[in-house]
Amino acid sequence: METSFQRDKLDNQILSALMKEARTPFAELAKRFNVSAGTIHVRVEKMKQAGIITGAQITVNPKALGYDVCCFIGINLKSAGDYPAAISKLNELEEVVEAYYTTGNYSIFVKVMCQSIDELQHVLINRIQSIDEIQSTETLISLQNPITRAVKP
Repeated sequence: METSFQRDKLDNQILSALMKEARTPFAELAKRFNVSAGTIHVRVEKMKQAGIITGAQITVNPKALGYDVCCFIGINLKSAGDYPAAISKLNELEEVVEAYYTTGNYSIFVKVMCQSIDELQHVLINRIQSIDEIQSTETLISLQNPITRAVKP
């Protein structure tokens, strides 16, 4: 993986376009930016090698799939050495969609998606709080997600 890759204006334009629509054909990008499709291909490959582009994905609407409850759970561990085991066990829970190792009030902060409050209660009590390495949790239920965006290239 390259570490000295320097992006320029064209790289940033390509990234912005692909972040909006990852399936945009290279030929279309080439026309838009007045370069060859080969140039787009080479630039994208270099950004992949540099670890800037790590993949392309489809974004889904969780509510349309029946996931009506989004919450964030702050987790306090019994000891700092419990982190690897706790993360490993949290990773096994499909309801945990993101996890962060943090500073501040919590050791770990996770995002959990459930289909109902009853399901959240079950996951919290029977799956998360039953992990031996976890001392305590605090749950914050999300009412809205008014801002969702990727970083700007």
